[in-house]
Amino acid sequence: MGKLKSPRLILNQGHHDEEGDHEGDIQVAPSKPQVKKPSLYKVVMLNDDYTPMDFVVEVLMKFFGMSEPQATQVMLTVHTQGKAVCGVYTRDIAETKAMQVNQYASECEHPLLCEIERAE
Repeated sequence: MGKLKSPRLILNQGHHDEEGDHEGDIQVAPSKPQVKKPSLYKVVMLNDDYTPMDFVVEVLMKFFGMSEPQATQVMLTVHTQGKAVCGVYTRDIAETKAMQVNQYASECEHPLLCEIERAE
């Protein structure tokens, strides 16, 4: 098994090729492409007239990891303003959380809904 050589900069030291004199040229690896940050999305809970407030608090704690006081505050915002942001995530996570809440609410026979909106 051969030894691995450490990477090094290669200088063209006095060697000429047919395209011209490149004495002292340095070979450089191409730069890495810029990675764009993923877009963020808000999970928004919508108010309805039928879902009990205790259930909304339970959902916020269970799916969004909120403490009971945080969940109560968000529930009151949903109740008084018609909707509230539960969290901001990448698209896949936001879609999954909204789907989980909607499915759980449906299984528990509540009309509670979450949707996602692009964060600005």
